[in-house]
Amino acid sequence: MKSVYLDNAATTFPKPPEVARAVSEYISNVGVNIKRGGYDAAYEAAGSVLDTRQALCDMFGGPSPRNVIFTSGVTASLNMIIKGFLRPGDHAICSCLEHNSVLRPLEQLKTAGVEYDTVPCDMNGVMDPHEAEKLIKSNTRLMVINHASNVGGTVNPIAELGKICAKHGIRFAVDTAQTAGTLRLRMDEMHIDALAFTGHKGLFGPQGIGGFIITDEMARETIPLIAGGTGSFSHMLEMPDILPDRYEAGTLNLPGIAGLKAGIDFIDRVGMDAIRLKEENLAGRLISGLIGDERICVIAAAAPERTAVVSLDFPGRDNAEVAFALEQEWGIMTRCGLHCAPLAHQVYGTFPQGSVRFAPGWFTTIEDIDYAVKAILSALESVDEI
Repeated sequence: MKSVYLDNAATTFPKPPEVARAVSEYISNVGVNIKRGGYDAAYEAAGSVLDTRQALCDMFGGPSPRNVIFTSGVTASLNMIIKGFLRPGDHAICSCLEHNSVLRPLEQLKTAGVEYDTVPCDMNGVMDPHEAEKLIKSNTRLMVINHASNVGGTVNPIAELGKICAKHGIRFAVDTAQTAGTLRLRMDEMHIDALAFTGHKGLFGPQGIGGFIITDEMARETIPLIAGGTGSFSHMLEMPDILPDRYEAGTLNLPGIAGLKAGIDFIDRVGMDAIRLKEENLAGRLISGLIGDERICVIAAAAPERTAVVSLDFPGRDNAEVAFALEQEWGIMTRCGLHCAPLAHQVYGTFPQGSVRFAPGWFTTIEDIDYAVKAILSALESVDEI
């Protein structure tokens, strides 16, 4: 049976071969820690990490390589930003398309006296920036928004929201989990104070590596959530104020950083625009092969700008049964359920059953998409017969 991976919104697979080679090379032939050893190998490894910071700074228009902070992923990054910045009595704004990596930290902070509101969206996940501005209060200090929905693929108006935040003196944080590596985003041009990224999706890196980029101004207002050794200022009992040390206590995932750099180099070689164009064309081909079938609802089908995420609802049927049939009978791997974004599914009208999400990637072929269309139509017949 053919095997087709269409879950690239969860993690890209396969990775470029050079990513695996970079991870293996670090583990096999480098292996040392940085900031903890006074020998050439440690200095060379530190230089490689700095190269990765520089590459990420260049990609996202960050202030400086030292403002690039490495974490285990975008969830850790968002927790560090949200919980480190907000104080009792503060108010925050997010969208109704957010992932639980934003919603759950905000919910946790409610017990500490932090409140938040969500910006409404229409059935296609489209947000009016003026609706976000209407939610601003005298105690609003942070707006945190995902660049694109991981359910419907709807892209949010980051530039317009950034202008609103700058106008009102509010810090602006952006979750790029679904767009880093495929959609261009510039902190310096869009008034972004903190940008959270993950390495294992559009950046083609391994799991377990990610981070955030933060401006000096916001860093001065954001308390480190994790304290410990940094290999610097070891005579102090307090965390250093300098970046990136302020937020990087403990040992970094150095093999992961090596793999992430290889993924970024791959993007630079292929071209971000070429990657986006191919993925959007594949998603468009999938949608065009299914649209009009009354048994299938394409989530956010009329969104004016979207990523290559295609979520389907099968009214009157069990979406989980359809996804199971696709995997068992056709070898097609998807993601079924609420995708850790319950409010988004409420917007799209698919709560609580969720949807079946298809996410082609750079290594997906046209033949894979045509096979998937055939499989979906066949799977519906199979489920109806049960």
